[in-house]
Amino acid sequence: MAEKKKFVKYANGPSLEEINDTVEVPEDASFFRTLLAYSGPGALVAVGYMDPGNWVTSIAGGAQFKYKLLSVVLISSLVAMLLQYMASKVGIVTNRDLAQLTRDHTSKPGGFLLWIVAELAIMATDIAEIIGSAIAIKLLFHVPLLVGVLITAADVLLLLLLMKLGFRKIEVIVAMLITVILGVFLYEVILAQPNVGEMVQGYIPSIEITQNQSMLYIALGIVGATVMPHNLYLHSSISQARKYDRKDEKSVATAVRFSTWDSNIQLTLAFVVNSLLLTLGAALFYGTKTDLGRLGDLFNALQDPAVAGSIASPMLAILFAVALLASGQNSTITGTLSGQIVMEGFIHMKIPLWARRVITRLISISPVIFFTIYYHGNEAKIESLLTFSQVFLSVALPFSIFPLVYFSSSKKLMGNFANTQLVKWTGYIIAIILTILNIWLIITSF
Repeated sequence: MAEKKKFVKYANGPSLEEINDTVEVPEDASFFRTLLAYSGPGALVAVGYMDPGNWVTSIAGGAQFKYKLLSVVLISSLVAMLLQYMASKVGIVTNRDLAQLTRDHTSKPGGFLLWIVAELAIMATDIAEIIGSAIAIKLLFHVPLLVGVLITAADVLLLLLLMKLGFRKIEVIVAMLITVILGVFLYEVILAQPNVGEMVQGYIPSIEITQNQSMLYIALGIVGATVMPHNLYLHSSISQARKYDRKDEKSVATAVRFSTWDSNIQLTLAFVVNSLLLTLGAALFYGTKTDLGRLGDLFNALQDPAVAGSIASPMLAILFAVALLASGQNSTITGTLSGQIVMEGFIHMKIPLWARRVITRLISISPVIFFTIYYHGNEAKIESLLTFSQVFLSVALPFSIFPLVYFSSSKKLMGNFANTQLVKWTGYIIAIILTILNIWLIITSF
């Protein structure tokens, strides 16, 4: 029997103190009522798996190789489920988020360096969402791209308003926006009438993926963009929002169980969205327009009868832009929370939320404004920043994923909740493979 974990109170306080231990959960309630109470954090995490960067990759994969890369989407989603399970479990069992735990086991200079890496990753994510939101605003309202970029600065007020409503309200709003994204692409895929038999076959891994260099490149892009470091920090923190008895092992086990259910359900929805994106690319654009590489290309293709066939219409394109805007706003919320988590966790520095949001957005929006002016609003040039933002995410990934597997496998920290040997070594193998893939993507990006 493993030694029972001892709960320790640390000097720098709980993670995200304003939401920690604030959401009530019922005791001895039915499965579905308890699941509903624990549902929410998974939605915030799932947002990162359906961001604008994934959109282009998935749709381009379908346009070029039809349904063959659906197996990559499936494998990536299963990997995400395992890692997010570890992240939420670490937070619930130790009462520490991943940033706090990493800082606890490093020196002050080491903690500062890791904070810089994590901040760069979060800012890189923010840049991608700024670009996605700005392009959506331009497509919907026909304003110059620079105006769209400046409008995105106004969403600094969004999270501040939502936080006053309570964390549970934030979870509900994010879940509603995810529903909008899911509904839009489900509707468009139904209209596209994909070949269901070929879709099902596409989920079976094919050796051709490793033999075709172009197919392998897009497959690696799908995998490499799936797991984002900020999601691991985020989940380890917001999983602690529920009120459970942190000193009772049975209560902790219940929290771990239902947090895992919540995470897997929401990540399944993200898997469905990414499958729909790839299916849309295959059904509409395979054999007609295989060179899709920009969000604007997708918008235009959806209303071009020569490309999308009889279902082409401005309404489909508008729905696409609405879903894009919803995705950008979702990621704004999670990016701000992640930034607060790593700042407080790594360098024990707390600043007002409004200051955190303004500083992060100003730093992130500055290069986008500069390049928008420099390139005279050229969308193709601006979207190239998405590639460089993915490079930062790739660099940061090993600094979060290896500590996560280590901490969640530690008997000293986790007691009876430590990973089994199978889960532990599966986690390490995944970490090594993802690191290698991301290094390869960095090299090919340059």
